[in-house]
Amino acid sequence: MTPSITAVVLAAGKGTRMKSAHAKVLHEVFFRPMLHHVLIAVREAAIGRCAVIVGHQRQEVLRVLEPFSVTPVVQEEQLGTGHAVLCAEAACTDADLVMILCGDTPLIQAATLTEMVAAHCNSRAALTLMTTLLDQPFGYGRVLSDAQGTITAIVEEKDASEEQRRLKEINAGIYLVDRVFLFDALRRVGTGNSQGEVYLTDIVAMARNQGLAVHRFVHPRAIDVLGVNSRVELAQAHAILQQRRNRDLMLAGVTLYAPETVLVAPDCTIGQDTIIEGMAQISSASTLGRDCRIAGGCVLQACTLGDGVCVGANSVLTGCTIAAGETVPPLTHRHG
Repeated sequence: MTPSITAVVLAAGKGTRMKSAHAKVLHEVFFRPMLHHVLIAVREAAIGRCAVIVGHQRQEVLRVLEPFSVTPVVQEEQLGTGHAVLCAEAACTDADLVMILCGDTPLIQAATLTEMVAAHCNSRAALTLMTTLLDQPFGYGRVLSDAQGTITAIVEEKDASEEQRRLKEINAGIYLVDRVFLFDALRRVGTGNSQGEVYLTDIVAMARNQGLAVHRFVHPRAIDVLGVNSRVELAQAHAILQQRRNRDLMLAGVTLYAPETVLVAPDCTIGQDTIIEGMAQISSASTLGRDCRIAGGCVLQACTLGDGVCVGANSVLTGCTIAAGETVPPLTHRHG
């Protein structure tokens, strides 16, 4: 019997390193708030229910949650990740397992979450922790293991010894946990650390101390699971999502010239044998038919193009419907 799972997405923090007046999870990455990418991955992984922890700028975060079927949970005070998850206990009542994710990981993919669920079920562990390896792990919680290679605890950077800081396996911040154990443990976690917060990471050592199995799920591509903490990392995440989207388009039969410069939003549909030249941007649920040609520098927003349409270079079209076979001259600026 497949266990029922509720996802808990942490989205209550400020994100001070972004140097922004806006909550971190609201920053746009490849046409969407970064929080949306996480929620889409959860949905596509067929995880039945989802609760989102909101706190800082909660009204703005609640607004971006409107397209999703999620349960918002308010964390009145930011008292740590463990406290945030504890706030969601009522939203997880009917679940066998709780998957905990961060709302600032826009590169997480549904396939990774699905693999993690399968690994957890096969291991029969009480807790599965996603980890990854970094050559420069500064700032991340280190994964501690015993002589047999079994996870014993997570230690945060500020609480780690010099020897522990040399470890390269880090906590990716994604957990799959037995619900009963999780909330019992969180009620007993203290605040005896450098931050004076309720650390979610403490549940790992607590499981081990109770003789419960902790399973390690190692993700080989660290970039997929790390949070976005700066404008530099925001740009990196955008570029990777752009690459993934363009790869999918090309494999589906669309030709892209200079794909590293082409932006096609996820909600757009592009027909086979269409050619899109460099520096083009297509967004806002635009639909392009087959055998179209979009010249360099074009911007198309909310447009519908029939088969065989040619759009000349540096044209800007908004809300336009172009019949099959038509040619739009270069430098055209047109609003539908």
